Amino acid sequence: MLQAVVSLLVIGAAFGSLLAVASRKFAVAVDPRVETIQSSLPGANCGACGYPGCSGFAEAVAAGEAPADGCPVGGTEVARRIASIMGVEVAEREPEVARVLCGGGDREATVHYRYSGIEDCRAAALTPGGGPKACSYGCLGMGTCVRACPFDAMYMDRNRLPRVIEKRCTGCGNCVRACPRKLIVLAPVSKRVHILCNSRDRGPVVRKVCTVGCIACRLCVKECPRQTIAFEENLARIQYSGCDSCEACVAKCPTKCIVVFGQAAKATREA
Repeated sequence: MLQAVVSLLVIGAAFGSLLAVASRKFAVAVDPRVETIQSSLPGANCGACGYPGCSGFAEAVAAGEAPADGCPVGGTEVARRIASIMGVEVAEREPEVARVLCGGGDREATVHYRYSGIEDCRAAALTPGGGPKACSYGCLGMGTCVRACPFDAMYMDRNRLPRVIEKRCTGCGNCVRACPRKLIVLAPVSKRVHILCNSRDRGPVVRKVCTVGCIACRLCVKECPRQTIAFEENLARIQYSGCDSCEACVAKCPTKCIVVFGQAAKATREA
C-alpha cells in the first residue's frame, strides 16, 4: 500500500513538473492593453466595428490592426480613452445616425399582390417583383431593420414604415446591413434635410406607384444655392458634406419627398 502511494506521488510530481515546463514554454504573451481597452468599450458586442465583439476589437486595436476610434457606438469619449491607452491621437468626428430614405408607406405606395410569406423583408424581396409593393425600390415594411437594432432605437409606425429614435441610435449600422433594399444610410446627426426616396424609375413610373416619390424633375438640383444635390439614375441625392440645411430644396419639391428631420418631420411624417 505504501509503495503504491509513493508511486502515485512520484508520478504526480513528474506530471506537475512537465505541465509547469510546458506552461512556460508554450505560454502566449497577452498584451496588457487589451483588457484595458476592452473595459473602456460599451460592451454591446454589436459588430459595428467589423470585429467579432468588443474583445475582438480590443485585440485588433492593441495589435495596430484597428483604429482607436473604430467603435461607432462608443463615440468620441470612448475613442479618446482608447487613444490615450494607445498613445495616439484621434480626430474629432461628428456622430452619425441612421436615416431611412423612403417615405412610401401603406398610405403612399401601391401594392400589386398580397404577400403571405415570412414576415421578413429579405424573404419578401425574393418573391416575384422583389416584393409586394409596386415600387421595386421602396421599403417593404416588415421590420427586419427594427429587429436587427440591438439598441431598441427603431420601431414600425402605423404606416408600416421604420422610424429611428435618434436619441437611442448609436450609428452601429446593423439596420443598414439588414435592409435588402439598401434604403438606410448613416448620416451626420447635424444634417437634417434628407430625400426620402430611392427609386431609379422615371418620373411617370414613380407617379403611378407612389405619391411621395422622386419624379426626377431636378427642381431641387437647380434650387440648391450650394449645389450639393447630385442627380444620377433618375434620382436626386444630397451630398451631406456640403449641405448647410438651408431647406431651399424642401420648399421646391413638388412631391414633398424632401423633408427636414426634427420638429417638421415629427409633425408631418411620423403620424
